[in-house]
Amino acid sequence: MTDRIAFTGADIHDGHRLHHGAALLVIAGRATALLAEASIPEGFEVRRMEGGTICPGFVDLQVNGGGGVMFNDRPDAETLRVIAEAHRALGTTALLPTLITDRAEASAAAIEAVVQAISQGMPGIVGLHLEGPHLSMARKGAHDADLVRPMGDADMAMLESAAARLPNLMLTVAPETVTPVQIARLTAAGVIVSLGHSDAGYDVCRAAFAAGACCTTHLFNAMSGLGHREPGLVGATLDGKGVAGLIADAIHVHPAAIRAALRARPDGVFLVTDAMAPVGSDITEFTLNGRRILRRDGRLTLADGTLAGADLSMPRAIEVMRNEVGMDLERAIAMATAAPARVLRAPLGAGRLIGAALERIVHLTADLRRASPLRP
Repeated sequence: MTDRIAFTGADIHDGHRLHHGAALLVIAGRATALLAEASIPEGFEVRRMEGGTICPGFVDLQVNGGGGVMFNDRPDAETLRVIAEAHRALGTTALLPTLITDRAEASAAAIEAVVQAISQGMPGIVGLHLEGPHLSMARKGAHDADLVRPMGDADMAMLESAAARLPNLMLTVAPETVTPVQIARLTAAGVIVSLGHSDAGYDVCRAAFAAGACCTTHLFNAMSGLGHREPGLVGATLDGKGVAGLIADAIHVHPAAIRAALRARPDGVFLVTDAMAPVGSDITEFTLNGRRILRRDGRLTLADGTLAGADLSMPRAIEVMRNEVGMDLERAIAMATAAPARVLRAPLGAGRLIGAALERIVHLTADLRRASPLRP
């Protein structure tokens, strides 16, 4: 087996731009250069792909589960391994495992699990996302009302300590449940503060962004909407205050709303899956905090019909952006690679092509339905 390979026959996306008629040079298992196919140097074994697109592995900042398991059910390193492997098989090579609103001891266990996984060099795990528990009861969505609570001194101390131990710690809070002083303190500690599950008005959200919040969690969902007199969190986000994750499954957000958001913020939106346990598995139901969640026709819902996360892979999100939203493929792939990587405090090489190890590069099929790791 040669250690000098030139991959051709597919379009190549470097995380920002899409290149046609190009070759990706890989030396000793690492991408080293992108050049015209006609300029491949001597000494390289040419591997010709059957169309599709070679790109950096996808970066997903909101992954609740996969492979049949939920992080909340057992927040330990073995659960992280199962989740990471399930998403890697779907093209995601960097992710933030996400703990949905839970007890303080579950949050502590999740922090320890991610610290352990990263110390072991577990592929794919680049930090932690805590979605809650400091959320709005009015916009809690599928989060357990009994577990939603204000932020106390012990919570603050735990979060500051975790941020010092983790390369990336994202925290979703409702701005009406925390103060600008708390947000500023968390941001100073290195926490990536994201606003979500909020019923707050524009001014409250704007104050939270000014204090250091830099992101919005699953734009349009579980938040105060855009009104002509009260713009809410949607308006504060689209007005240029922070970037936003988006669940592009054509269920959580209508394609027309996605187009409107992208016109307002061309570079301010990135893709997330909000994936739950069924992704990468055949299970048809599971539980979250003791509540049954059903998988039907691409939807995950509680018994009352409330959406509960998403049955979504990143290739499917790209397919929706291309075929239903009408976005060009170059931009759609960037929203799944370089754009979310920019949100991270420490990207750890995620979202880029040149310099990436081969195991962090994927091949997306021409129909956008599958992505698999690039093989030597």
